[in-house]
Amino acid sequence: MTPLVSIIMGSTSDLPILSKAADFLEKMEVLFEMNALSAHRTPDEVERFARGARDRGLKVIIAAAGMAAALPGVIAAMTPLPVIGLPINSTLSGQDALYSIVMMPPGVSVATVGINAGLNAAVMAVQILALEDKALAERFDNYRSGLKEKIVNANRELDKLDYKFKSNGGF
Repeated sequence: MTPLVSIIMGSTSDLPILSKAADFLEKMEVLFEMNALSAHRTPDEVERFARGARDRGLKVIIAAAGMAAALPGVIAAMTPLPVIGLPINSTLSGQDALYSIVMMPPGVSVATVGINAGLNAAVMAVQILALEDKALAERFDNYRSGLKEKIVNANRELDKLDYKFKSNGGF
Protein backbone atom coordinates (compact mmCIF):
# COMPACT_ATOMS: atom_id res chain seq x y z
CA MET A 1 0.00 0.00 0.00
CA THR A 2 1.53 3.25 -1.17
CA PRO A 3 1.00 6.36 0.93
CA LEU A 4 -0.54 9.32 -0.88
CA VAL A 5 0.33 11.97 1.72
CA SER A 6 3.60 12.45 3.54
CA ILE A 7 3.59 14.27 6.86
CA ILE A 8 7.05 15.66 7.53
CA MET A 9 8.05 17.36 10.76
CA GLY A 10 11.29 19.10 11.61
CA SER A 11 11.23 17.55 15.07
CA THR A 12 9.08 15.06 16.94
CA SER A 13 8.21 17.91 19.32
CA ASP A 14 5.81 18.94 16.51
CA LEU A 15 3.92 15.64 16.78
CA PRO A 16 1.03 16.96 18.94
CA ILE A 17 0.14 19.39 16.14
CA LEU A 18 0.71 16.89 13.34
CA SER A 19 -1.32 14.22 15.08
CA LYS A 20 -4.37 16.33 14.18
CA ALA A 21 -3.42 15.97 10.52
CA ALA A 22 -2.85 12.23 10.93
CA ASP A 23 -6.17 11.79 12.74
CA PHE A 24 -8.04 13.53 9.91
CA LEU A 25 -6.29 11.53 7.18
CA GLU A 26 -7.14 8.38 9.14
CA LYS A 27 -10.79 9.48 9.37
CA MET A 28 -10.87 10.15 5.61
CA GLU A 29 -9.21 6.75 4.94
CA VAL A 30 -6.19 8.27 3.18
CA LEU A 31 -2.93 6.34 3.28
CA PHE A 32 -0.13 8.45 4.73
CA GLU A 33 3.35 8.29 6.18
CA MET A 34 5.03 10.32 8.93
CA ASN A 35 8.70 11.17 9.18
CA ALA A 36 11.01 13.60 10.97
CA LEU A 37 13.43 15.41 8.66
CA SER A 38 15.35 18.60 9.22
CA ALA A 39 16.42 21.01 6.49
CA HIS A 40 19.32 22.05 8.71
CA ARG A 41 20.31 18.85 10.51
CA THR A 42 19.57 16.21 7.84
CA PRO A 43 19.79 18.06 4.51
CA ASP A 44 20.91 15.00 2.52
CA GLU A 45 17.92 12.99 3.75
CA VAL A 46 15.56 15.88 2.95
CA GLU A 47 16.92 16.04 -0.59
CA ARG A 48 16.64 12.26 -1.07
CA PHE A 49 13.06 12.35 0.26
CA ALA A 50 11.96 15.33 -1.87
CA ARG A 51 13.54 14.20 -5.12
CA GLY A 52 12.08 10.69 -4.79
CA ALA A 53 8.62 11.62 -3.47
CA ARG A 54 6.75 11.53 -6.78
CA ASP A 55 8.42 8.28 -7.89
CA ARG A 56 7.32 6.66 -4.62
CA GLY A 57 3.69 7.51 -5.45
CA LEU A 58 3.16 10.39 -3.06
CA LYS A 59 0.65 13.03 -4.20
CA VAL A 60 0.83 15.72 -1.46
CA ILE A 61 3.37 16.65 1.21
CA ILE A 62 2.53 18.35 4.49
CA ALA A 63 5.73 19.88 5.89
CA ALA A 64 5.76 21.47 9.33
CA ALA A 65 8.48 23.65 10.76
CA GLY A 66 9.05 26.27 13.40
CA MET A 67 11.59 29.05 13.79
CA ALA A 68 13.50 29.48 10.51
CA ALA A 69 10.93 27.10 8.92
CA ALA A 70 13.08 26.17 5.93
CA LEU A 71 11.75 22.62 5.57
CA PRO A 72 8.59 23.27 3.48
CA GLY A 73 10.42 25.57 1.05
CA VAL A 74 13.42 23.28 0.68
CA ILE A 75 11.13 20.35 -0.09
CA ALA A 76 9.09 22.45 -2.55
CA ALA A 77 12.30 23.45 -4.34
CA MET A 78 13.09 19.79 -5.02
CA THR A 79 9.73 18.24 -5.93
CA PRO A 80 6.91 19.09 -8.33
CA LEU A 81 4.35 17.81 -5.82
CA PRO A 82 2.13 20.21 -3.90
CA VAL A 83 3.66 21.09 -0.54
CA ILE A 84 1.47 22.36 2.28
CA GLY A 85 3.50 24.34 4.79
CA LEU A 86 2.46 24.22 8.43
CA PRO A 87 4.11 26.90 10.58
CA ILE A 88 4.71 25.80 14.17
CA ASN A 89 4.59 28.17 17.12
CA SER A 90 7.99 27.63 18.71
CA THR A 91 9.27 31.21 18.91
CA LEU A 92 7.88 34.68 18.19
CA SER A 93 4.32 33.28 18.47
CA GLY A 94 4.98 31.32 15.27
CA GLN A 95 5.11 34.45 13.13
CA ASP A 96 8.73 33.80 12.17
CA ALA A 97 7.75 30.37 10.85
CA LEU A 98 4.69 31.74 9.07
CA TYR A 99 6.69 34.40 7.23
CA SER A 100 9.46 31.96 6.34
CA ILE A 101 6.96 29.54 4.80
CA VAL A 102 4.60 31.95 3.07
CA MET A 103 7.24 34.24 1.51
CA MET A 104 8.56 31.90 -1.18
CA PRO A 105 10.33 33.16 -4.30
CA PRO A 106 8.46 33.18 -7.63
CA GLY A 107 8.15 29.71 -9.14
CA VAL A 108 8.55 27.80 -5.87
CA SER A 109 5.20 27.82 -4.12
CA VAL A 110 4.17 26.43 -0.77
CA ALA A 111 0.50 26.43 0.16
CA THR A 112 0.43 27.64 3.74
CA VAL A 113 -2.08 27.11 6.53
CA GLY A 114 -2.30 28.97 9.82
CA ILE A 115 0.09 28.61 12.73
CA ASN A 116 -0.35 25.19 14.40
CA ALA A 117 -3.23 24.38 12.00
CA GLY A 118 -2.47 20.69 11.58
CA LEU A 119 -6.09 19.82 10.87
CA ASN A 120 -6.36 22.39 8.08
CA ALA A 121 -3.18 21.07 6.48
CA ALA A 122 -4.79 17.64 6.23
CA VAL A 123 -8.09 19.14 5.04
CA MET A 124 -6.23 20.85 2.19
CA ALA A 125 -4.42 17.61 1.31
CA VAL A 126 -7.74 15.77 1.16
CA GLN A 127 -9.27 18.51 -1.02
CA ILE A 128 -6.37 18.09 -3.47
CA LEU A 129 -6.69 14.30 -3.53
CA ALA A 130 -10.48 14.42 -3.82
CA LEU A 131 -10.17 16.10 -7.22
CA GLU A 132 -9.39 12.67 -8.67
CA ASP A 133 -11.04 10.33 -6.13
CA LYS A 134 -14.86 10.30 -6.10
CA ALA A 135 -15.12 8.13 -2.99
CA LEU A 136 -12.81 10.45 -1.06
CA ALA A 137 -14.75 13.46 -2.36
CA GLU A 138 -17.93 11.93 -0.98
CA ARG A 139 -16.33 11.28 2.43
CA PHE A 140 -15.07 14.86 2.47
CA ASP A 141 -18.50 16.23 1.51
CA ASN A 142 -19.99 14.26 4.42
CA TYR A 143 -17.38 15.74 6.76
CA ARG A 144 -18.24 19.28 5.59
CA SER A 145 -21.95 18.60 6.07
CA GLY A 146 -21.16 17.53 9.61
CA LEU A 147 -19.49 20.88 10.25
CA LYS A 148 -22.70 22.64 9.24
CA GLU A 149 -24.73 20.41 11.57
CA LYS A 150 -22.45 21.30 14.49
CA ILE A 151 -23.28 24.99 14.07
CA VAL A 152 -27.01 24.33 13.57
CA ASN A 153 -27.02 22.28 16.77
CA ALA A 154 -24.99 24.93 18.62
CA ASN A 155 -27.61 27.53 17.72
CA ARG A 156 -30.36 25.26 19.03
CA GLU A 157 -28.51 25.04 22.33
CA LEU A 158 -27.93 28.81 22.43
CA ASP A 159 -31.66 29.35 21.91
CA LYS A 160 -32.27 27.46 25.17
CA LEU A 161 -30.12 29.85 27.22
CA ASP A 162 -32.32 32.08 29.33
CA TYR A 163 -31.26 35.68 29.84
CA LYS A 164 -33.56 38.53 30.71
CA PHE A 165 -32.37 40.75 27.87
CA LYS A 166 -31.53 38.07 25.26
CA SER A 167 -33.39 38.13 21.96
CA ASN A 168 -32.59 35.87 19.01
CA GLY A 169 -35.17 37.23 16.61
CA GLY A 170 -32.65 38.90 14.28
CA PHE A 171 -32.43 36.50 11.34
